[in-house]
Amino acid sequence: MPDLADFYPGFASDWIMTDTGRVFARIGGHGPPLIMFHGYPQTHVMWHRLAGELARRFTLVLPDLPGYGDSGFVAPDAANRRYAKRNMAAVMVALMQALGHEQFRLVGHDRGARVAYRLALDHADHVARLALLDILPTSEEWARFDKDEALATFHWPFLAQPDGLPERLIAAEPDFLLRSLMNRWAGDPARIAPETLAEYLRCFRRESVIRATCADYRAGATTDLAFVSPASGRAVSASAAGVWRDRLMPLPGFLTGGAADLPGIRQGLALTGAFLERHALQRMPQARTRFLARLQRG
Repeated sequence: MPDLADFYPGFASDWIMTDTGRVFARIGGHGPPLIMFHGYPQTHVMWHRLAGELARRFTLVLPDLPGYGDSGFVAPDAANRRYAKRNMAAVMVALMQALGHEQFRLVGHDRGARVAYRLALDHADHVARLALLDILPTSEEWARFDKDEALATFHWPFLAQPDGLPERLIAAEPDFLLRSLMNRWAGDPARIAPETLAEYLRCFRRESVIRATCADYRAGATTDLAFVSPASGRAVSASAAGVWRDRLMPLPGFLTGGAADLPGIRQGLALTGAFLERHALQRMPQARTRFLARLQRG
């Protein structure tokens, strides 16, 4: 178990088993439970300057997200579902239940905030309060990508690249990338304590952490955007759909890394048909209608 006593004196260190692996967390304080999710490329250590004061009022649970830090690693799958925010949120609920907390307060920063809002949507009964720090919804973030945004947040498309490309490049110089990102985001590098940076580097040098964090961003570019908005025609998450949420159309699985099976092909044809009728054709061709009928018969 890593020696983190300097960061959280008096806090317990524990690995909590869940159905999808173990999660490392620091636990301490007194009061109603409060769980806090860190961002990329950090670990739970990012909260250490706040923990002492918060522990006077709350029982703090400070986990490393799945695959990050000292939490267990699960090999990413081709469909990017294991590191989708929905799955990561379910792991965090299981963590809190294992600790005896059925309802809790929740704070998320950056990638952790994306897990947090997915958790609040999927498991609303477990969330007493929610605070999201420094994010826009994932689909909105992608929709805003222009030249300036791409230069400022280049790591989004870079980490989402397939076939192991970012993993191999990062593994060659993990310290360089992490220091570069921390300096860029902090403004003044002195704001990050040397011992905090050293802890981030210790974890980020691991091949498993590099793989998991890239899988997190791939999911954010694919599986996390599981619907198409009839208003914009863009891939969106349910959380970003607003008043259109009840009218979202599912994005076929083969467009997010899944198999091109018959149900997915039907979904894809239904999706394209909706936009063809709205924007291009007043009436669908008979050949297409016959083809769809044959597919429905299997």
